[in-house]
Amino acid sequence: MTIRVRFAPSPTGRLHVGNVRTALMNYLFVQKNAGTFILRIDDTDLERSTQAYEDGIKEDLAWLGMTHHETFNQSRRFDMYNEAANKLRTDGLLYACYETAEELDRQRKLLRVQSQPPIYNRAGLSLTEEQIAAYEAEGRKPHWRFKLSGGVVTWTDMVRGKQSIDTSSISDPVLIRADGSFLYTLPSVVDDIDARISHVIRGEDHVTNSGAQIEIFRALSDHLPEFAHTPLLVGKDGKGLSKRLGSLSMQELKAQGIEPQAVASLLAKIGTSDPVAAEPDMGKLIGGFDFGKIGRAPARFDEDELALINARLLHEMDYAQVKDRLGAMGVGGGEALWTLMRTNIEKLEDMAGWSTMIYAPMAGQIADEDKEFCAAAAKLLPDELNEESWQTLTGALKTETGRKGRGLFMPLRLALTGRNYGPDMGKVLLLLGREKAKKRLLGEKG
Repeated sequence: MTIRVRFAPSPTGRLHVGNVRTALMNYLFVQKNAGTFILRIDDTDLERSTQAYEDGIKEDLAWLGMTHHETFNQSRRFDMYNEAANKLRTDGLLYACYETAEELDRQRKLLRVQSQPPIYNRAGLSLTEEQIAAYEAEGRKPHWRFKLSGGVVTWTDMVRGKQSIDTSSISDPVLIRADGSFLYTLPSVVDDIDARISHVIRGEDHVTNSGAQIEIFRALSDHLPEFAHTPLLVGKDGKGLSKRLGSLSMQELKAQGIEPQAVASLLAKIGTSDPVAAEPDMGKLIGGFDFGKIGRAPARFDEDELALINARLLHEMDYAQVKDRLGAMGVGGGEALWTLMRTNIEKLEDMAGWSTMIYAPMAGQIADEDKEFCAAAAKLLPDELNEESWQTLTGALKTETGRKGRGLFMPLRLALTGRNYGPDMGKVLLLLGREKAKKRLLGEKG
C-alpha cells in the first residue's frame, strides 16, 4: 500500500498544541513508512478563513520541521463537491429538509422530555410537492441531509481497535447548509477519495463522524481509508485545554522562546507507553512511532514539562546549531561562552543575560561585611590566569581568612557575576580576565 495521509487545518486561527499533535501523528507515521504527507487547507468557510491564517499555519509547520509533499485548498474544489452531492441526490441519499434551527431545537427538546434520543425524525423524506412549494413560498431554503443506512458500521481502528457505530442511533448528518455552503463532512470524504488518502489520523472526537463518513465513502467510491483516532489533549490537571489554546499556539510558544523540537518531543510521547525525553531531532521520534503505543486515556500536556524538555535540548546543542541565532540576538562570546553557559539556561534568550554579565561593565555585588574579604581576593589574583587560578585563589583566601564553604565561595561569585548561581567559576574567571575580575572584586565597574 502507498501510504498517503493528510493534515487538514482550517485557516481560521493559528496552530495550537491540540492540532499540532494531530499533524505530528500524521507526519511521524508517514515518514516512518516513506509515504506522502498532504496539507489540506479546509477553507470552505469563506467568511472566517483568511490568507494570513493560512500563511501562519504553513509558517508554524515549517518552524516545527514538518514539511508537506503536496497541498491544496478546499475552496478551489467546489465543483467536485457539487458533483458528489448531485450523485448522492440521484441515488436518493441526499434529501432536502426545511426545518428552521428553532424548529429543530424544539424537536430535540421534546424528544428529551419523552426520554428519547434527540435524533432527527427524517420529516424531510416524506414532504409532498405541495409542502415543499409552501416552504419555498415562505422564502425557506433547504438544508441537505445524508440518509444513513440505519445499520451498524464497523472498522478496526489503529488506536482504538474494533469500533462500531449504530447509525440508527444518530441523526442523518447535514452535508449542505441552507445557504448552500458545505459542512466539513462531504468535502473531507470527496478529498480523501480524490487524493487516495490511505490513513485518516485524527482526534477521537471524530469517532462518531467516522461512522457516517464511512457510509458516504461507500456511496461515492470503492475507496476507503483506514482510521486512527487518538485521545485528545488535556492539561496537567486533567481539564480540557479549549480555553487556553491561544496561549498554547505555536506563535505564542515561539515568542516565549520554546524550541520547536521541544514541542515535538513532548507531543510525540505523552499519552504513549514511551517515556518523554528531549529528542534532538525528528529521527528518533519517527523510528519509535507506533500506534500500538498510544493509550486510550487523554494525553496530559504539562507546560512545566515542556519547559524542562526545552532546557534539556539547549543543554545538549552544539554551538554551530545556535551560532546564527545568537548572532541575531547580539550575543557575543562565541563558542567558549556557549559551552560554558548552555547548561544554565532554560531558553536561548537567557544567553543574553549571561553575555551581559561577562562582557558588559558592571560593579560587583558586595555586602558590607564582605568588602575586606573581596579586596583581599583582588590582591591575591594571580598575574596570569589559567585553568588552575580559581583553585589557587580560593585556596589562598581560605588560608588567609579562615573562610570556607558558602562563606568562601558565595561572596566571590556575587562580586564577579552579580548572581548567586551559575557555571564553573574557574571558567568564568578566565572569560572575565584579570583586570575586569579585579575591578569587580573591588566594587568598581569592570
